[in-house]
Amino acid sequence: MIKQKLLPFKMGFSREVITPRSGLAIYSEFLRAVGIKALVDRLMPEPGSNRGYKAWQYIEPILLMMIGGGRHIEELREIIEDEGLRKLIGMKEIPSPSTVGDWLRRQGNGSGLLGIKAVIDEANKKALKLDSHEEYTLYSDPTTIEAQKHDAKMTYVGVKGYRPIITAFKEIPLIVYHSFREGNAVGDVMEALRKPYEILPEGKRISHASLDSEYYRADVMEHLRGKGTTFSIAADKDIAVKELIKGIKEWKPLRDKEGVLTDREIAEVVHTMNKLSFSFRLIILRWKTGQGDLFSDGYNYHCIATDLKCSAEQVVWRYNERGQVENVIKELKNGFGVEYMPTGDFGANSFWFCIGVLAYNGFIMKKNLILPEEFKTKTIQSIRWILIEVAGKVVEHARRLCLKINAEVEKFLHLKGMRQRCAELSG
Repeated sequence: MIKQKLLPFKMGFSREVITPRSGLAIYSEFLRAVGIKALVDRLMPEPGSNRGYKAWQYIEPILLMMIGGGRHIEELREIIEDEGLRKLIGMKEIPSPSTVGDWLRRQGNGSGLLGIKAVIDEANKKALKLDSHEEYTLYSDPTTIEAQKHDAKMTYVGVKGYRPIITAFKEIPLIVYHSFREGNAVGDVMEALRKPYEILPEGKRISHASLDSEYYRADVMEHLRGKGTTFSIAADKDIAVKELIKGIKEWKPLRDKEGVLTDREIAEVVHTMNKLSFSFRLIILRWKTGQGDLFSDGYNYHCIATDLKCSAEQVVWRYNERGQVENVIKELKNGFGVEYMPTGDFGANSFWFCIGVLAYNGFIMKKNLILPEEFKTKTIQSIRWILIEVAGKVVEHARRLCLKINAEVEKFLHLKGMRQRCAELSG
């Protein structure tokens, strides 16, 4: 008997109005309920003529594409061709991918960039106001986006691209500040610390900041001290720090939070800096290597500057939690596709990055405000698989649209409950 190599089914063509991404309709409904559409309408520049597309007609399909897994402007065609989804959300006209590219350049090199950042700030204020936490831990880190674009600069890791800064909170992983920078950019870190305080609702505070070595500066420490925020910052191993390390006579083994012995040793000294009005603790870790690092003495060293009033081990444990910001960056870049830059124009790419941040923050708000409890820790990839990529048939009856979900009862009830919570938010 000859084995069949094809499965026993035939293909046909249907004219029924079906969407493979029913969950995007609820995401669009959430964006309206939480006020993001209203913010775009109010804060973004108006079109140049009465016949031009409004900002929301550009931004909404990009947001839907990003939340649905698209990465490139050309993939907007999936939204354009999804008649069922467009009917559900009332999206009658969508600009073509080439028109979107032109609009990105205009906005990124004009007032649109300030407008979209204002939208993100106002949305964050609302998210933080609705959040139950009263104190926050701030993380901030630069990241690298590799891009072989003609305007891209060489980064410190030896590839061409861009080096944006991301600032987020531990307790609710919103991106509360971002700056899309050239690959060789350094230095503009103070705004990354000022902005989070500006958007905090009254009665809430940033209790601690855990930061990368790019923030090891006197003005940063003075700023945080003035805000009543403690800090732990990776310290540069400059000449003064090296001299302090040379003078350390006593090292002790480092244990992790569970009490397990690690391969590292720990010590601490008191240190200060020029132009700094106070001294701080310097926690030093060392571990053996084959070649040596600092003085070719067989050890590598890592230093943490802090004003925390706890044990040196507890400083290390708390500082190591800042690895959570890497999860934020990973979700933004990989989950929402902003590691792919659409053009060779820096302004357009900066604007695209902003839309990616808005899509990411909208997802975080959605998780906190309307998703069932069991989905709040899941990544966007999991949510796509479970709650977005749901087939639905769009039918019109008595002049009303109806979305008939092809899913188990439990999933149907989840989606229906999300719509109910959207209604409560908009009310």
